[in-house]
Amino acid sequence: MSESTVGTGSCVLAWASALAIFAALALGIGWPWVEQVANLEREIASLDDQTSRYRRLIQTLPALREELDKVRSNEDVKDFYFKAKTPALAGAQIQREVQKIVNASGGRLVSTQVLASDENEQPPKVRVRAQIQGKTDALMDILYDLEKARPFLFVDQMSVRSTARRTVAGRNPGVRGRQRRRSIRRQPEGQLTVRLDVFGYALGEEAP
Repeated sequence: MSESTVGTGSCVLAWASALAIFAALALGIGWPWVEQVANLEREIASLDDQTSRYRRLIQTLPALREELDKVRSNEDVKDFYFKAKTPALAGAQIQREVQKIVNASGGRLVSTQVLASDENEQPPKVRVRAQIQGKTDALMDILYDLEKARPFLFVDQMSVRSTARRTVAGRNPGVRGRQRRRSIRRQPEGQLTVRLDVFGYALGEEAP
């Protein structure tokens, strides 16, 4: 083998080694970059999809506002809702309505409490917990008046408890030789205590 052939072979081997090193470096550096670019492209595509969905939702807002305005201007639908800016104001309206119904029926409103509302509910449900005392007829009238109230009121989670007490009668315990006898008797029919939740819906419109 001549010296020129050996020199040519060494040169080719050197170039091949250099190219292999360059390819390895390019692969080691370029592959993560390619992966990063691919990830960015996927994120961009996802953001584009979300943007398109949000744009479609935004485009429906005028129609939704128009439908809501129609509901607010419909006198028949207004019977369903309390006109108040916030659930707290609607709760105060419900409390006043319950107070008026209880007083008109001859009952006694012991307490009322506006319960927390779910902010995600649309329209918001406004719930008031009330404790009422009265005789059976009065309580029946209260429930009937709540059912026919306008704006609409709904009764939920009602419990009834009698306030009648038991008394104990017996002979004088100080007398010796006599066995103490006890008998239990109830007082005449007393009042009932009713605990119930009353709820309605707020339209989110300022009351006149």
